[in-house]
Amino acid sequence: MISEIKLLEEVDLIIKNAIREDIGPGDYSSLACIPADATGKAKLLVKEAGVIAGVEFAKRAFDYVDSELEVEVLIKDGESVDEGDIVFFVSGSSQSILKAERLVLNAMQRMSAIATKTRQYVNLLEGTNTQILDTRKTTPGFRALEKMAVKIGGGENHRFALYDMIMLKDNHIDFAGGIAEAIMKTKTYLAENNLDLKIIVEARDLKEVDAILDAGGVYRILLDNFNYDDTRTAVKTIGDKCLTESSGNINEATLAAYAKCGVDYISSGALTHSVYNMDLSLKAV
Repeated sequence: MISEIKLLEEVDLIIKNAIREDIGPGDYSSLACIPADATGKAKLLVKEAGVIAGVEFAKRAFDYVDSELEVEVLIKDGESVDEGDIVFFVSGSSQSILKAERLVLNAMQRMSAIATKTRQYVNLLEGTNTQILDTRKTTPGFRALEKMAVKIGGGENHRFALYDMIMLKDNHIDFAGGIAEAIMKTKTYLAENNLDLKIIVEARDLKEVDAILDAGGVYRILLDNFNYDDTRTAVKTIGDKCLTESSGNINEATLAAYAKCGVDYISSGALTHSVYNMDLSLKAV
């Protein structure tokens, strides 16, 4: 996984690009009718129940726009909220608050939706030893915040990108000439380039599970689109040789059943690609 420093660098890039995209040469609406020296205060208002996420991001975004803006946090990231709750107050330059408003809302609405869905999945896994993982099925240019939201909701992050973990999926295996060849070539490549990366390999059936175990040196086996019986068999076969992960069309209705098969992880792209923004607003007070 990437370091905290690298993650924050990604967040800062998101903020910088979003402000560039939104403000351009100037926020002419505010410049036209709000005096430069005007000050004000606004509140972040919750309009539906869920899990709040993005408070720390909002503080970072406000600081980027205007370091003199002051944020008073009432509800922290990861806390449950109800309609009518106030998450924070921001005060200072009225023009600056308006410049940051849309970025903060866009980010927090999506992050909160992801955190809320993740918390629902985590609750469904209660009583098992299985953890929920996100995937790379994220919004281009927004990945860092979506993965932060998964963590806030109680889930765990899979690899951040293509460079922080090896993941050999069906196409890699087929293009490489088979499981043994793909794993062997990967080990050689890592050794030759002095890279210390964990290897995950996707299995499409129980025969491929056996082939992966024969090759050895794998951190985790991804059981892709396995049914319950084959998942239980695979988990028993793998034992403590490596970790296990289930994936593929797993949803709220099937999540707990897969967890009861004994897998260590379940990965779900739905955490980030199938959510509707949580309703929040920033209102002047």
